Amino acid sequence: MSFERDVEIPEHSHEAQWGVVLDGEMELTINGEKEVYGKGDTYFIPKDIPHSAKIKAGYRDVTLFSQKDRYRIKK
Repeated sequence: MSFERDVEIPEHSHEAQWGVVLDGEMELTINGEKEVYGKGDTYFIPKDIPHSAKIKAGYRDVTLFSQKDRYRIKK
């Protein structure tokens, strides 16, 4: 994922999610606990756990979801 501007993602939940930060900074709140993640950090969000994020412009990461139908293939 890549963000060109600051973004706030409201609290939600879904299948498990894992990511590694490539650039920038994100404040991630998982199950009520806030952490700040930067370049080189990894995070894990377990299935069905509420979470939200404040993502800063310039943030990039590689994100994997435990949900094969989460996104459609672009044609």
